[in-house]
Amino acid sequence: MSHCYIGLMSGTSLDAIDAVLLDCSKGLKLVHALTLPIPPDLKEKTRALNHSSNSDLEQSLQLDRRWGFLFAEAVQQLLQESNTDKSRVRAIGSHGQTVRHAPQGQYGYTLQIGDPNTLCELTGLDVVADFRRRDIAAGGQGAPLASAFHRAIMSSPRENRAVINIGGMANMTRLHDGIAGFDTGPGNVLMNDWVQRHQGKAYDNNGSWAAQGRVITDLLNRMLADPYFALPAPKSTGREHFDRHWLARQLQGDEKPADVQATLAELTARSISDALHPATEALYICGGGAANPHLMQRLQTLSGRPVKSTAALGVDPDWLEGMAFAWLASQTLAHKSGNEPAVTGAAGERILGAIYQA
Repeated sequence: MSHCYIGLMSGTSLDAIDAVLLDCSKGLKLVHALTLPIPPDLKEKTRALNHSSNSDLEQSLQLDRRWGFLFAEAVQQLLQESNTDKSRVRAIGSHGQTVRHAPQGQYGYTLQIGDPNTLCELTGLDVVADFRRRDIAAGGQGAPLASAFHRAIMSSPRENRAVINIGGMANMTRLHDGIAGFDTGPGNVLMNDWVQRHQGKAYDNNGSWAAQGRVITDLLNRMLADPYFALPAPKSTGREHFDRHWLARQLQGDEKPADVQATLAELTARSISDALHPATEALYICGGGAANPHLMQRLQTLSGRPVKSTAALGVDPDWLEGMAFAWLASQTLAHKSGNEPAVTGAAGERILGAIYQA
């Protein structure tokens, strides 16, 4: 019987697709992982779908299929690089690319594109996808979903830990005093947009540009006054809320670009540190933020706690989210729940995802 699962993850930062091959036969072993770049025109067309003014149905459906082709390319490259025959793979767990996330209210919703039918057809593998909507149907936020995986592989009776994924958005999983988790707010998304606008770079390498600026206290306070930060958990957010238009409303127009970048880094660090449970002893970071020493240093200073990469726990921070969706696929096929009701607010544990058979 095949015990390997492929996890595909593309986050709100739209920087790349992460593809991981996970062996679940004896524990959880990362076999291989890779990053597949996203074509620039696909990035821009996908960003346009984040806003309600861009609702062209034909465009949405075409992008859904195009993402399916790109995910299939990532799978095929992963199998080739790892010299893995696809007969060893039980299924693909595909998160998809989120284009809308608004779970609040009676008719709350979330939408991830990357047609699983296309992915199934091109790879000849079973696909588990659409993980979030079942949790929302059960009254939850549909996010964050990685918390169950965080607890499965990183909880400890000896240390009160919090695992923090800093991707486009940032989310936290508290692994003590009963599990809890939620989106803390923007992670890298605003910083990436700002450095792209002013320096033509995809991201602020090592946070070096932010480190050159100074935090604008008034701007930081205006941003922290956003009602989202005061909302109680469970809660989740996305580009629909925190985007370049949101940032433009906070600016007065005379700020130095480097100072804005420093303030955006401080916003991410402050919103995370402010959300910590008093009993939390140590923070473990995954996602792109783990590669930003300036952000890590600010988070350690503001939180007053040790801040380390999840590599300290034996889990590569670059691949943890992809591993989570490979694991979630294994949970689905084993008829086991994949959500944490205490995190998402769902009415109970649910088996997540839809299965597309090859």
